[in-house]
Amino acid sequence: QVQLVESGGGLAQPGGSLRLSCAVSGNIASLNLIGWYRQTPGKERDLVASFSSTGTPIYTDSVKGRFTISKDNAKNTVHLQMNSLNSEDTAVYYCNTFHNRRWIWGQGTQVTVSS
Repeated sequence: QVQLVESGGGLAQPGGSLRLSCAVSGNIASLNLIGWYRQTPGKERDLVASFSSTGTPIYTDSVKGRFTISKDNAKNTVHLQMNSLNSEDTAVYYCNTFHNRRWIWGQGTQVTVSS
């Protein structure tokens, strides 16, 4: 009964910024359970940003210092602020959670970084 919907993707120039949103419908224990992943065709879906059990943001090395994960409890939404974008950030971005013993994914939002 939990649904995730990503939004905010689009085209950005190298060095530009985008802000992604993951809207959560239904009840989960905490927005700390939401993580951001990305996938390029032919490659594995990789974790980009998540929260520790205490709510501390965790990032993969390639985005540290550039991306920021945050949560808005009032709007039941998790954001991913992406700055200093480069071509290697081009991918479909998904949010994810584990609920009632099932992995739940959104539909994904395309991010393209190109001049």
